[in-house]
Order: sequence, then structure tokens, then C-alpha cells
Amino acid sequence: MEERQPLDRVARIQADWRHQRPDVDVSPQGVIGRLHRLAARLTEELSRVYDRYGLSEGEFDVLCALRRAGAPYERAPGDLAAHTMVTTGAMTKRVDRLERAGLVTRRRSDDDRRGRIVALTGPGRQLIDQAFTDHMRNERRLLDLLTPSEAEALEPLLTAWLFRVEHPRPSGGG
Repeated sequence: MEERQPLDRVARIQADWRHQRPDVDVSPQGVIGRLHRLAARLTEELSRVYDRYGLSEGEFDVLCALRRAGAPYERAPGDLAAHTMVTTGAMTKRVDRLERAGLVTRRRSDDDRRGRIVALTGPGRQLIDQAFTDHMRNERRLLDLLTPSEAEALEPLLTAWLFRVEHPRPSGGG
């Protein structure tokens, strides 16, 4: 028998809306509201690891993208933006800070004299290897709050939903 959860904040908000606006279907709040609250809490939990290493979430993402590139651990800024959740506009600011911290370097591209290349430094690689290990340990801790079967069921649902949100089908008029 499943354990019964007490009414959470989302359920209380839905109950209030059902009372005040019985004409509006508030059932989407049950999923969207909880996902929104969960995303905020997960971001807080993940940020604790980034903070421990003196990194923002975006900086962590940039260092990870460089590390994932493999030796010599470098990418052009446009490629970095394509391999992270960081916009090209925010990339320069993050790379500037990482460069000041001695975690990355910038140089001219060998292929295109106007282009630039961002590369991990030795200390940058050491830092991101440690931070990423701690990050994965933290994600495991958070995921282990679910049963293995819950986690297994959740991943394909989230994958499908994210794909549909990111690639909406054109609504046809006939």
C-alpha cells in the first residue's frame, strides 16, 4: 500500500482556486506547480556544489563542456554555447571570469585568425574533475529519494515531454 502524502502547498493552492474559481480547471497546477517547485529546490541543492568550488551554474556548465570535449579540452565560443545551457551573450562574461580565475585561457584560432578558442588550464581541469565528481554524487543523492522504479519511469516521461515542448508540432488548420 502506498504511503499517503499530506496536502502540500500546491494542493492547498488548488483547493483555494477550486473554491474561488470552480469554473476553471486547475488540475494542470498539480503537475506544473510541483515541477516548478521541484526545479527551484533542485537548483538550490545543485548550487551548493557549485558554490563549494566558487562557481556559478553557468561557469560550471562551461567548464564541463570544455572537459567533455576531450584533450586538448578546448572549443570555440560558439561551440561552447551549443554544448551548454549558456547563451552566446552570457558566454563572454562567464569566460572572462573563468579566465581571470586561471581556469581557462583564450587564444586565436589556428584555422580562423578572427576566431577564438577557449581552453581549460591544468588547474581548470583539476577543479572541474573534482566538482563534477561531487556534482554526480549530489545528483545521485537527490535521485535516490525516488525508488529505482520511480526514477526509471520518470526519465522517459520527462524526455518525451521536454522534446515536445522544445519541438512543438505546428498546429494545423485543416
